[in-house]
Formats: sequence, structure tokens, C-alpha cells
Amino acid sequence: MVMTNNVTFIFLLGFPDLHNFTFLFFSLLVLIFCGTISGNLLIMVLYLVSKTLQSPMYFFITQLSLCDLLLTTDIVPVLLHTVLYGGSTITLIGCITQFNIFVISEVSECLLLLVMSYDRYVAICDPLSYHYIMTHTFCVISVHVVWFISFIVTLVYAVSMYNLYFCGPNVIDHIYCDFEPILQLSCSDTSIIHSQVLIMGSLFVMLPFIVIVTSYVYIVLTILKIPSTTGRHKAFSTCSSHLIVVTIFFWTLITVYMFPTKGQSLTISKVLSLIYTVLTPLFNPIIYTLRNKEFKTAFIKLKGVLQ
Repeated sequence: MVMTNNVTFIFLLGFPDLHNFTFLFFSLLVLIFCGTISGNLLIMVLYLVSKTLQSPMYFFITQLSLCDLLLTTDIVPVLLHTVLYGGSTITLIGCITQFNIFVISEVSECLLLLVMSYDRYVAICDPLSYHYIMTHTFCVISVHVVWFISFIVTLVYAVSMYNLYFCGPNVIDHIYCDFEPILQLSCSDTSIIHSQVLIMGSLFVMLPFIVIVTSYVYIVLTILKIPSTTGRHKAFSTCSSHLIVVTIFFWTLITVYMFPTKGQSLTISKVLSLIYTVLTPLFNPIIYTLRNKEFKTAFIKLKGVLQ
């Protein structure tokens, strides 16, 4: 017997206690949204038009920007409406779809950061083989595999969630349609989905993180063996931007999904969610461009051409 869901629309509360700070917070989110969109689009445009940026590292950075754009356009517009009007009404299907798009972007970013760490590992630890290993074909295949795995993981979640029976309530006290808040609306047995999250999280969050940490241990040990201070500084500078992004991204993601604190306040949960859904997509282009001379040079050249 197929049960019809009692819940067809969901009300997102967002931040109901902002009061006098609503417009200020809304304005800040708009600035962040515009900065994120323009920053990540700029990275993609610079890669396409600049010959000096045609390398594996910058190719992967453009894919990272694509993930950030996907995440930002999925989360922030609804969040802006929620903040401005004290809540948002979204269909159940729309809510699940928002979460599925979130999964695609987050899994893709985890795997892309893993591939980028391998790129840095080969560049530092085996520089003579770099051009033979990190070929254009290898990079393109890697990116295709990353997106394919992300879609498969998302498909698993989507099928599982669409088969649940939702009986209510229809209110989610969060800034977007996240995994746990959605399941709390269901009267079905969600133990299978929780097991899926544990397995998927271990495979596509924890495992990439462990491999990245291991690769950086080897990278640091290799850099310390470089005799000159200038050489060590130059080698480390090529990895520092990626290391900062990895630290911010995985810290928030693992804190929220892999080791959630029981009884954690809703405010802390929402703030952590803001970091990895709103701020991290803004930080990525800033970190990769402001700390990179080649990006700066390419931007100046593009600016000169447009003028």
C-alpha cells in the first residue's frame, strides 16, 4: 500500500531571532553572494583566456569554483528570502532536491581536494615525473570520475529519501534543507539512510581527508629536506593555499556530519552550516587568487584588454 505524504510544503525558519539585525544580516549575505559568484566566475574566465594558467592545478581550481557556484546558487537565494521574510515555504520535493544538489557539490569538492592534493604531492615529491603523470588526459578523466561518483552518491540519497513517508511536522528550524532536519519529518524507518550516510561519509569524506593528511605529511618531509630556505619557502607556498582550503572545508564538514555533538545548540549548528555553505565558497577564490602571482598577472592582463 502506497501512503500519501501528509507533508507537501515545508517551512524553513532560518534565523527567527534576528529582529533589528535582519536587514544588516541580509545585506551582508547579499555582498557575500555577489562576491562568491563574481570571484568564482572570474577564476573560470581567467583560466579560459590565460595561457599562463593552463596547468593541472588551475584546471582543478576551476572545477572547485564550479562546485562553489553550484552550492551557492542552491543555498543562498532561499536563505536570503528566509532571512528577509522571517522564513520560507518550500515544497517537499524542492526541499529534498536542494539537499541533493548540496550533496553533489560537497562530495565533488571532497574528491577534487583529494585529486588536488595528489597533484601537489607529485609536484613536490616526484617533480621529474610530474609532466608524465599529470597529463591533460589524466586530469580530464579524474574530473569526470569525480562528478560521476558525486551523481551516483546523490542518486542513492535521492531514491532513499523519495521513498520515505513524511507525516510532519512541516517546520525545519535550519537555514536550508539539511539531512537530519528532513529525516525528522518522516515517520518511516530511517535507520537504512543513517547507515548510508555513515558509509558514504566514511568513503567520500573521512577517507579523502586521511589520504590528504597523509600526502601532506610526505610533502612536508620532502620540503624540509630542501637545503635552501628560499627553495623550502617556494615549495611550501605552492601548497599553502590548498592546505588552507582543505582545513576550513573538512573541519566544518566533519564536525557537523561525522562527529555531531549531542545536544549541540541550534545556533551553533546554523553557524557551522553558514561557514561551509556560504563562507567557504567565498574563501576559496580569495585564497587561491590573492595568494597567487599568476592569477594576479592574468587578471591585470585581462583588465588591460577590456579597457
